[in-house]
Amino acid sequence: STQGTTMEVIAIGPHDRSRDPLLVDQMHRLRARVFKDRMGWDVTVTEGQEFDQFDELNPTSILVVDRGVVVGHTRVLPTTGPTMLSETFSFLASSGAYAPHPRMLETSRFCVDTSTARLTPDGIHLATMTLIAGILEWADLGGYSEIVTVTDVRLERILRRVGLPLRRLGEPARIGNTIALAGIVDVDAQSSQRLRPRQYKSTFTKLNQAA
Repeated sequence: STQGTTMEVIAIGPHDRSRDPLLVDQMHRLRARVFKDRMGWDVTVTEGQEFDQFDELNPTSILVVDRGVVVGHTRVLPTTGPTMLSETFSFLASSGAYAPHPRMLETSRFCVDTSTARLTPDGIHLATMTLIAGILEWADLGGYSEIVTVTDVRLERILRRVGLPLRRLGEPARIGNTIALAGIVDVDAQSSQRLRPRQYKSTFTKLNQAA
């Protein structure tokens, strides 16, 4: 049964892209399906793949892979450099609310293939929970204390349901057919452990972090 197979969380760093071209290709296709087709955001899609200028900053991508297929993705950037919130979505943060620091990480382009209907006992998509748990583990391993993100109210509700409240940085605004907002989530080892689905598996190591 599909219940028996574990979704795996992997990180693709700036130096891994040529090593995992199939996963990178799938990741950009998933982003196109979610942000262009489903959410109606004004994003650039080329040959079925979504790219933006932040992909050129050597980000790390965190992927959820289910039997060789990418079913979840988020992109991670340090807030000490340019971020989506500082460059593209600054209108979502009230004046002075966004104060980046070296232990803050930005996640962007959070997306999940919700056609894979495997749910957690709480009724949340398994890929979504696995991706949230993966982001927390990655941030915790890297010594980060906060994650800032631009997301939509739907994901904010999911985070609240699993006990991970988002501190809003400003008023929500309509983008495409979603209501977007900027917020911060606290990172700690306890949440990272608590939110892992039963069969959680990641390939992160301290080594990845240093790369």
